[in-house]
Amino acid sequence: MDAEQAIHSFWSYITYSLSYDTFDHQVSMNASIWDRSSSWIYLTNKAKEISQTIGYGGIVLDTSEGYIKIYRNSPFYNRMSEDETQIKRILINIQAEYFTVD
Repeated sequence: MDAEQAIHSFWSYITYSLSYDTFDHQVSMNASIWDRSSSWIYLTNKAKEISQTIGYGGIVLDTSEGYIKIYRNSPFYNRMSEDETQIKRILINIQAEYFTVD
């Protein structure tokens, strides 16, 4: 699994931006969780679930060229306003540190 596939497997149900770098460099990334609802409950719970998965020390994603360490960035998530009141979105911010050859 290469770096792009590792990030995709982590964000498999969310839209996200993908940023690359090389060995021992950190990049910021964000992802959006969407829901068509009048309530924020589902999205807030999903953001908390992702936060718990990452944990305080981060999570390691193995790749064929090394690994990527994912950390929560600050602020970890923000509620975003949309024009249509029934569409809710939470923006999640992470930091990715690459330990890959390429």
